[in-house]
Amino acid sequence: MPNETRRGFLGLMGAGLACAVTPAHALTTDQASALVQKSMDEVYAVINSGQPPAQMYKAFEAIFARYADVDIIARSALGPAARQVSPAQFAAYKQAFQGYIGRKYGKRFREFIGSKIEVQSARPVKSFIAVTTVAYLKGRSPMEMEWHVSDKSGKNLYFNIIIEGINMLASERAEISAMLAQRKGDMAALTADLQQAG
Repeated sequence: MPNETRRGFLGLMGAGLACAVTPAHALTTDQASALVQKSMDEVYAVINSGQPPAQMYKAFEAIFARYADVDIIARSALGPAARQVSPAQFAAYKQAFQGYIGRKYGKRFREFIGSKIEVQSARPVKSFIAVTTVAYLKGRSPMEMEWHVSDKSGKNLYFNIIIEGINMLASERAEISAMLAQRKGDMAALTADLQQAG
């Protein structure tokens, strides 16, 4: 095979191989930005709806369940204990954790009433895309939030939020770990308390 032909053939083989190992539906920065924007548009619709807090928190929980990778976040928050619990125990804990997050972050989002949020940028970081947003709050300096979006679960979902430098995954892991330790590793007690916390 002449050199030119060989080079052309090897080039085609290389291109074919690259196509074979590149995921067909790899998450793009535009898709990640759109997910965060859609999520925040729904949050804004709730906070400006004038609903009572309890209804708002239920709506925030539903938004969280729709756009966040609740399984990954709940497992990460539970830490090593997640590998030791039964599927039924984890399912009950995950449901309680979802409600707890809806209430806890719902209280933060209520600070955004009358404000606006804008997606500033999105960049690939290792196996996920980091989307930076800025919330322009009434009477306060702007608040920066970074959302980590991945398609590892088969869907485009965010699995972490960094609000003004505070990492949600890290802070929830510390909090849930402390709660579990206080209950001497009793998952049922932790789950029951999470249903009220937030």
